[in-house]
Amino acid sequence: MKKVWLAFNPNKEKAILAMAQLRKYFRNKKIKIVSGDRAISRLTRTDLVVALGGDGTILRVGRKVAGTDVPVLGVNLGGLGFLTEVTMKDLYPTLDKILAGHYSAEERMMLKAEVWRNGKKKGEYLAVNDVVVNMSREARVISLDLAVGNKAVANYIADGLIISTPTGSTAYSLSAGGPIVYPNMKILVIAPICPHMLTLRPLIVPADKPLTITLKSDRHEGNLTMDGQVGVPLLVNDVVKVAAAKERLNLVVNPYKNYFEVLRTKLKWSERA
Repeated sequence: MKKVWLAFNPNKEKAILAMAQLRKYFRNKKIKIVSGDRAISRLTRTDLVVALGGDGTILRVGRKVAGTDVPVLGVNLGGLGFLTEVTMKDLYPTLDKILAGHYSAEERMMLKAEVWRNGKKKGEYLAVNDVVVNMSREARVISLDLAVGNKAVANYIADGLIISTPTGSTAYSLSAGGPIVYPNMKILVIAPICPHMLTLRPLIVPADKPLTITLKSDRHEGNLTMDGQVGVPLLVNDVVKVAAAKERLNLVVNPYKNYFEVLRTKLKWSERA
């Protein structure tokens, strides 16, 4: 290993302190360190990305490394953090294993969202966790037509609609009543947000079925959000096409924990109040 990209949130004191320690660690190993967005254009020559912070840092980094084979190690400096599995306690033993070549990375599915207006594509975006369509301003329900493949599903009168990857099933989708999905499955989760009809429940579809969402609310604008970080305004009759992206995120697996142990720890399963 010759080069590592250190990604972090400069507004968090814990991340700044951890960065200083990591710089020293990698310099002692004679490994070149790059940081900041200037490293993005050279990712094809980077051997590892270490993302310090919470899941938000991983999501930002994941969209930037999309299309490369660079593995990403998420280091949890916050609270919940499903993607940043490695704690500071496990960090340096984990890095020792990685440098020795004894590690594994999971290929995580990403989403591609396209916005179409009057038959023309207005933009294309990637997401690691989820794509959300909801109202942009007023606290009112929105009307959305959903199709899976070329088959109409339903008109959703709701606060919005969440399209989630298996990785994102433990994020916004979970809060909206969606299921927890094992992260390497090839499916999409469709979860309505506070639907007007209680019979509209979360839906799981194969990842090879593209989704089409049409904004039908009269006189009300909508909003498209990727991973809760990138937002795009929508107009009436805009169409959002969502599909599994060809890009993937290679996420380094914590060698000291499995997925179910992460769930037990984060969600406090088996604990009594």
